Amino acid sequence: MGIAADHGGVGLKEKVAVSLRASGHEVVDFGAHGLDENDDYPDYVIPMAQAIARGDVNRGIAICGSGVGACVAANKVPGVRASLISDAFSAHQGVEDDNMNVLCLGGRVIGDALAGELVRAFLTARFTGAERHRRRLAKVEALEKPSNESSGN
Repeated sequence: MGIAADHGGVGLKEKVAVSLRASGHEVVDFGAHGLDENDDYPDYVIPMAQAIARGDVNRGIAICGSGVGACVAANKVPGVRASLISDAFSAHQGVEDDNMNVLCLGGRVIGDALAGELVRAFLTARFTGAERHRRRLAKVEALEKPSNESSGN
């Protein structure tokens, strides 16, 4: 499990990482490792997303102040399916139907208890692999290929 945050999410990241480790999860911390108001979320989120795309870690949690920037950055990496989540249904449904592999949270938006609930829902969910979901994901994955590959040229 990878985890990454900028200054807006570093406090929540530390709490989530402690909870994950206490639950027996191996956590790869991509930073930030302290509070630096001038840091930038892509510096932490992109390396985590790349590790997921390579298969070095299976899922990740990305946190910034609102969660929006972390989500935007993570989704720029082919093979990553990140979503900003604020409810338990979406946390598990995003995995079950859309094979979401990065949970994005807003460190200044949600509290510790809700974050814990969302992380648990995300981690216990499994992709169903239903034909309709695989078909939809194939269409999304086609967008990640250079245009000459997806058009057959």
